[in-house]
Amino acid sequence: MAKNILVCDDAAFMRMMIKDILSKNGYNVAGEAENGLVAIEKYKEVSPDLVLMDITMPEMDGIQALKEIKKVDAGAKVIMCSAMGQQAMVIESIQAGAKDFIVKPFQADRVIEAVKKVVG
Repeated sequence: MAKNILVCDDAAFMRMMIKDILSKNGYNVAGEAENGLVAIEKYKEVSPDLVLMDITMPEMDGIQALKEIKKVDAGAKVIMCSAMGQQAMVIESIQAGAKDFIVKPFQADRVIEAVKKVVG
């Protein structure tokens, strides 16, 4: 059965790119969110197998949204994405419960490798 994935990024073209990579590899995009607040609501709605979460977003950033999602579902699986190769953010994400970290610009095979590692 295809895994359901929630894609969260403030840039529509990034969400489109990620959706394209995922659907070509047999994953189902269960929902999209353009900021952390929407991501939390969508998570509650669709209960995805995995969330791909951008870090830098308006309203609420990805790390805060990750923490909130973990409050809702301690078993939530989240992979963080960011253009900034900032070590501190990677560490903070992992400490907050992220399963992996992908750096933009995305390499399709790296995205799929991370997704497979986390949800198979």
